Amino acid sequence: MTALARLSARFSRIAALEEAAGMLHWDAAAMMPEGGAAARAEQLATLAGLSHELLIAPEVAADLAAAEAEGEWQAANLRLMRRAHARAACLPTALVERSARANSACEKLWRRAKAAADFALVAPALSEVLACQREIAARLSDALGLSPYDSLMDGHQPGVTAAEVEPVFAAYEAFLREALPRAEAIQAAKPAPIPLPGPFPAAAQRALCRSLAERVGLEPAHFRLDESLHPFCGGTPTDVRITTFYDEADVAKALLGVLHESGHALYERGLPAAWARQPVGQAAGMAVHESQSLIIEMQACRSDAFLSWLGPRLHEAFGGDPAPYAPENLARVWRRVGRGFIRVDADELTYPAHVILRFRLERALIAGELEVPELPAAWNEGMRGLLGITPPDDAKGCLQDIHWHDGAFGYFPSYTLGAMAAAQLMAAARAVTAGLDEALARGDLSPLVGWLRAKVHAQGARLGFQDLLREATGKPLDPADFMAHLTRRYLTA
Repeated sequence: MTALARLSARFSRIAALEEAAGMLHWDAAAMMPEGGAAARAEQLATLAGLSHELLIAPEVAADLAAAEAEGEWQAANLRLMRRAHARAACLPTALVERSARANSACEKLWRRAKAAADFALVAPALSEVLACQREIAARLSDALGLSPYDSLMDGHQPGVTAAEVEPVFAAYEAFLREALPRAEAIQAAKPAPIPLPGPFPAAAQRALCRSLAERVGLEPAHFRLDESLHPFCGGTPTDVRITTFYDEADVAKALLGVLHESGHALYERGLPAAWARQPVGQAAGMAVHESQSLIIEMQACRSDAFLSWLGPRLHEAFGGDPAPYAPENLARVWRRVGRGFIRVDADELTYPAHVILRFRLERALIAGELEVPELPAAWNEGMRGLLGITPPDDAKGCLQDIHWHDGAFGYFPSYTLGAMAAAQLMAAARAVTAGLDEALARGDLSPLVGWLRAKVHAQGARLGFQDLLREATGKPLDPADFMAHLTRRYLTA
């Protein structure tokens, strides 16, 4: 075997281990009884250690030095292998396993702490997670020549740094300061939305959500829809797992959540099968992934066109007065601007403020400028500064997200970078896809998904975030497209 063939076989084996770990994570969130937590933590730590040891074995460095690639995809794959090895080689296996155990233990405590709105329950475990992440960041920083926080960001969205994100977020904060009061005033001058009546039986929601996931393009043989405390998309490209939760008083939580996760799932399903289990055949990063969930949920499925198709289906599923399901009323209900505490419930105008807050706090945590016991107060102060509101308790404040408790630092910027990229991609798709809105009005996302398949999904990780946008839209990330979208949707009287 050539050096490149040996590397390809090794990375395929690593990917299979990571797929197994992903399924165990899904099971822990959706199926596992509470008593299995300790054993599951050990299983995940063992798999993390095995993957790490495969990646840092001495022969890998020799093969990476000797390998020669032919063609653009092979060259990109070899480049990504070298990047993965460089990130792994500086981390001792013991640290990788310690971090995995800390994350599993903290995640389980977080569930109890959130339910009790008691940050003290999880604070010691979160301190251990943070200690691991600081050590990992410091080692990566030395090896990669990045700041500690940038080295963590690079693990979620390669090639994007805090220095690039800061001015984008500062510009958005300035835009929001003027846009939010305007949007609130415009909204107040319009008729109040008619609340969707409910109740919405969970069984009917489940059936509707599944049918919508299939409607946007997911094949029944390749996905599952289950329940968990925090909605997510996991699994593998051929076995995609979506989770959501059902609130019988509010159909939007599950329905819009499943549309969001279906965007993630479509991306996984569309990755290049010829490069399966190779670095270049994987997603291009979490900001790209978020762009795919948000172009489906926010850009397409909350559009006037799609709501005109969806309204009658909702009325058919739940009955009662048809007026609340009129598309103009659904738009007023599901595109309502409000200063809320919960990120996942936020409208798309205020959502970036939630991300900006987390970006600033996690940078300070990694830098040692903020310690875990200080987090609730810092969170509340940041919320007051950005949205003028103060959470009544930690469940609606710093306990609301799973990410830090599961070791995901440097992840949050991807949400808003993805929202901005989604608006840019949608503008480009509309410019070249005739009849896109007419198709959405028929509940048909195939023209949009077909364009995304070619321009984003099929590209795998061949291109970085900015180059992917350049090829798809003709320019790198341009937040002006996102602000123009928000202006049209929220700031037009």
